[in-house]
Amino acid sequence: MFISLRLLPRLLASVAVVSAAGCAVGPDFHRPEAPAIQSYTGKPLPDSTTSADIVGGAAQHFLQGQDVPGQWWTLFKSDPMTGLVNEALAANPDLASAEATLEQAQENARATEGAYFPQADARYSAAREGRGPGSHIPAFDLFNAGVTVSYVLDVFGGVRRGVEATDAQTDNTRFQMEATYTSLISNVMTTAIRVASTQAQIAATQDIIKAESQSLDLLNQQFELGAVAKGDVLAQQSELAQIQASLPPLQKQLSQFQFQLSQLLGRFPGTGMPTLDLNTLYLPTDLPVSLPSKLIDQRPDVRSAEANLHVASANVGVATANLLPQFTLSAGYGSPTPGIGDAGTVFNGNNLLWNLAGGVTQPIFHGGTLLARKRAALDAYDAAAARYRSVALSAFQDVANTLRAMQLDAETLRVQLYAEKSSEQSLGIVQERFKAGAVSYLSLLDAERQYEQARILLVQAQANRYADTVALFVALGGGWWNRDDFATAAQDKKNNPSPTPAPLPVATDAVVAPTPEQKP
Repeated sequence: MFISLRLLPRLLASVAVVSAAGCAVGPDFHRPEAPAIQSYTGKPLPDSTTSADIVGGAAQHFLQGQDVPGQWWTLFKSDPMTGLVNEALAANPDLASAEATLEQAQENARATEGAYFPQADARYSAAREGRGPGSHIPAFDLFNAGVTVSYVLDVFGGVRRGVEATDAQTDNTRFQMEATYTSLISNVMTTAIRVASTQAQIAATQDIIKAESQSLDLLNQQFELGAVAKGDVLAQQSELAQIQASLPPLQKQLSQFQFQLSQLLGRFPGTGMPTLDLNTLYLPTDLPVSLPSKLIDQRPDVRSAEANLHVASANVGVATANLLPQFTLSAGYGSPTPGIGDAGTVFNGNNLLWNLAGGVTQPIFHGGTLLARKRAALDAYDAAAARYRSVALSAFQDVANTLRAMQLDAETLRVQLYAEKSSEQSLGIVQERFKAGAVSYLSLLDAERQYEQARILLVQAQANRYADTVALFVALGGGWWNRDDFATAAQDKKNNPSPTPAPLPVATDAVVAPTPEQKP
């Protein structure tokens, strides 16, 4: 008996190895291939954008095949902007929630991996029993102690597929966290740029109001001298009122952007906000543009969709294994039940029992439930594959749209700067001629309107250059794979691999859908 007990752990370990070496039914997952395209836009990308002689108007050069840095936001060389990003990364509740969700997924994956190993439980109980008052048998103690061990023989890989699905779900959660991380940085920077742009538009509007007020004072003086008609004065008053009416919406917009930025930083509204100035931002001139073949590896949303596809693939294996026999092995060791005596005699050799048992369960009839679940798993796989293709197409569309916008917005800024300077010079000439009585008030009013519009549009065009640059870094994936914390986590995972008895299928470069023979 005792020789058998000593051999029991070895027997269980041997069975575990045999089980791990068994086949795993269902499709082996393979990573999707990168699209065989050479350019995001279909046409060769120009070496650089056009330039304009103004802050934010520098020509930007596209460096083909270059990688996105992990802290790309520092390329704007703005301490206030970098401070906002760092504060958001430290205090944003959505990011904190995503990080906690990832930790939860990792712990759930570790819990699932416990199915690889035998399950052992110890038991002990004590009771006092006796007969009725008329009995001559004295009361006695009942003690029961033992250990039970059970193990599921994963002959067809159902357990391994289940662990594979859980690990893939953890990957999905991790890439969702990376998407939250990248989106947070993008939102902080874009909102900060909007704040600075709106502040600049407010300042320009206030300057225009000041100039229009001076024009109104001049018209009133000329009206008193009889040089202009009352209608010209009223027209100027109307023009001034319209410009003044445009100021509150801008101030409202500024407050909304500031409150939005406060929320992203984890602050309550009205807790203070640093003053941002478009003129203090540096427009990065050397822009890395990673190869199209790398995009599906870099975009967190694409990697998340890929992980979902992996989950669906593993679930096909789980559903397939549920159709096949299930093998179990169990063992027990302890005192007999019932055992009578004191606690010191529970583990007496004369009172001990042991057992070793094996079992097999073959599903015969479940009303079509198991077959339906397998077909549902195959349908879920097809749906996940379609979603993956959709997400990948959207990723390439984002990059193409951003690259095109950068080229056109650079040209817009150049033209808008020319328009602003031209309208400013034209307004000066018309003002001088109006003072000399050489032109009508309508000409002056038209020149003022053109200058007002050109100045506002110039500020917007400047902000668009910065926003486009942020959008490009995000569209290319955000550089999460080059961050220090990600590299540290990857090294830790390498140094502390999951305790799996057999390796999971190695990813290659193709998506393999379930073959016809794998379908029911």
